[in-house]
Amino acid sequence: MKLDKLFEKFLSLFKKETNESAGSDSTSMRRSRSDRKKLSQVGPIRKFWRRYHLTKIVIILGLSAGLLVGTYLFAIAKSTNVNDLQNALKTRTLIFDREEKEAGALSGQKGTYVELTDISKDLQNAVVATEDRSFYKNDGVNYGRFFLAILTAGRSGGGSTITQQLAKNAYLSQDQTVERKAKEFFLALELTKKYSKEQILTMYLNNAYFGNGVWGVEDASKKYFGVSASQLTLDQAATLAGMLKGPELYNPLNSVETSTNRRDTVLQNMVVAGYIDKNQETEAAGADMASQLQDKYEGKISDYRYPSYFDAVVNEAVSKYNLTEEEIVNNGYRIYTELDQNYQANMQVVYENTSLFPKAEDGTHAESGSVALEPKTGGVRSVVGSVAGDDKPGFRNFNYATQSKRSPGSTIKPLVVYTPAVEAGWALNKQLDNHTMQYDSYQVDNYAGIKTSPEVPMYQALAESLNLPAVATVNALGIDKAFDAGERFGLNMENVDRVLGVALGGGVETNPLQMAQAYATFANEGLMPEAHFITRIENASGQVIKSYKNSQKRVIDKSVADKMTSMMLGTFTNGTGISSSPTDYVMAGKTGTTEAAFNSVYTSDQWVIGYTPDVVITHWLGFPTTDENHYLAGSTSNGAAHVFRSMANTILPYTPGSTFTVENAYKQNGIEPENTKKQVVENETNQSEDPIGDIRSRAQNLVDEAGRAISEAKIKEKAQTIWDSILNLFR
Repeated sequence: MKLDKLFEKFLSLFKKETNESAGSDSTSMRRSRSDRKKLSQVGPIRKFWRRYHLTKIVIILGLSAGLLVGTYLFAIAKSTNVNDLQNALKTRTLIFDREEKEAGALSGQKGTYVELTDISKDLQNAVVATEDRSFYKNDGVNYGRFFLAILTAGRSGGGSTITQQLAKNAYLSQDQTVERKAKEFFLALELTKKYSKEQILTMYLNNAYFGNGVWGVEDASKKYFGVSASQLTLDQAATLAGMLKGPELYNPLNSVETSTNRRDTVLQNMVVAGYIDKNQETEAAGADMASQLQDKYEGKISDYRYPSYFDAVVNEAVSKYNLTEEEIVNNGYRIYTELDQNYQANMQVVYENTSLFPKAEDGTHAESGSVALEPKTGGVRSVVGSVAGDDKPGFRNFNYATQSKRSPGSTIKPLVVYTPAVEAGWALNKQLDNHTMQYDSYQVDNYAGIKTSPEVPMYQALAESLNLPAVATVNALGIDKAFDAGERFGLNMENVDRVLGVALGGGVETNPLQMAQAYATFANEGLMPEAHFITRIENASGQVIKSYKNSQKRVIDKSVADKMTSMMLGTFTNGTGISSSPTDYVMAGKTGTTEAAFNSVYTSDQWVIGYTPDVVITHWLGFPTTDENHYLAGSTSNGAAHVFRSMANTILPYTPGSTFTVENAYKQNGIEPENTKKQVVENETNQSEDPIGDIRSRAQNLVDEAGRAISEAKIKEKAQTIWDSILNLFR
């Protein structure tokens, strides 16, 4: 009621006076008959509008809102530290390991900063002619286009000036909104006050994105044409200028035809702007682009020492924390991760030994991906997503450890077959069917047709990876339980056919990261953590803008996890993982293979997964596409086992060394481990050689080199800071 009275009181201020003075001219008080007729035709809404002068109210409110918004945006522009923009463009996004020690930087993907005198005049002119023809005359903004953008809620107007684009790239998001356009407007005015046109153009060209992970004209010139920015020809300059509108669309590596058409448009703009004549345009437009393409871009690989891990960090920041690649690389973030440099360095050194990885007849080597994950937190300690070779490491390359979709083969058995069996109360030594090969239209057999006996105990069926008992178990328990278990362990079962073949991984697609998260459940007493790389992200000012929230879910009871571990200990002591078992360490886990479609003797996927209470290590090996010319010969013991064992032997010494509290199921049933004899023989054979020691030594050198490079970079940065401070004294 009080609000109603206040509103009425407010409206009364705008009411017309009803009591006119008695001395007023009577004729002025009379309305003509026609006037009264018109008034009677006015609707009630219009009468109300006129009576209370609502037009005045709307105008006053609009002006007030405009004043408030303008003040707010002006304050933002004033509070933004544009004075340090030049230095900010040179800062690096840093990545820290789990001990919060600096491990590397993303500066290799940030443009090599060059001055305007080192940038082709043709490129400068091409950019101005295409992006902002009035650049040297305007105040940093195009008023007409700006107000059109405001009136159309950011959907039209476009054509931001070079100064506005610099403001957007340096400080704002890429969203097409009125708020962003307005902020861009005021920031452009501030930049124009602080910097000259030459400085603004220099910063813009050094901060612009040119696709394929390349920022800045210097690196773009080397990436696409193999020359410095100062050496660009007219047609090359026009090509790079044309890419600014759509770096991924108009870059020549994506489409020479599209890039050429865009280049010709830029050349036409240069003619209109008066920078070149028609003859120069014709000559440049006739240049063949494809023959000029040459990639000599190297980046700063010394700062990108753990490419697979850093790529995964960037991918997670993009997919999980909604940051753009451009923001991550350009904004000088401090990204804190779960990286263990000792794990990572050792894993990388193993992958550098390409002799461990099979080759096809045409010389191409198999690919591979591996993950080491801490099972209690889900923190990824190390990851390698491809086999090292002659190719230089790039930026955000395809990562077979985190992005591939491969069949898990028999590594799925503990998840969808034997976990449901243990949950159903089956004893670890329960005798399982090892002879039935036909289930209606579905036919199955053990690998290589091996049949030891008509029935085998469950722990043996798992350790020896027998197919017949696995399918028989799913058939007995029901397919629904297998699918339910798979979903609980985080596997995508949505498009998998509900057939018995799921017991062997049929139709399921996964990768080493997903499997590491699933197997962490067994090492973590039945709780499955969320696999992750990033713990928190800070901006350049040290403010936390993103952080990981610890997440675990109960998948199975602790007693079930313990029984599964008891059985999986047998994989490495008496089963298919004997050749994969590390020296002097006890691991539980599972191996797996997938038969090649064209010949069951060959395989398309090989897996080894092993874990201790401290770490889960998953390893996959295979060709990107399996066919008659690209396949793996033999079982896991002939391929993936050697790589896994090398990794485990070098990574496990850096773990706390926690031991299992459960007993091996084989030992429970009075059977001694077979891998002990193997290790004694190997120790005697390797007395004169120490391949593991060599790997550790090279890995330590990699960690030390990273530390030295970081220290040197900091010395340079400190020296530059001191020099800038000295210069400021004379300004």
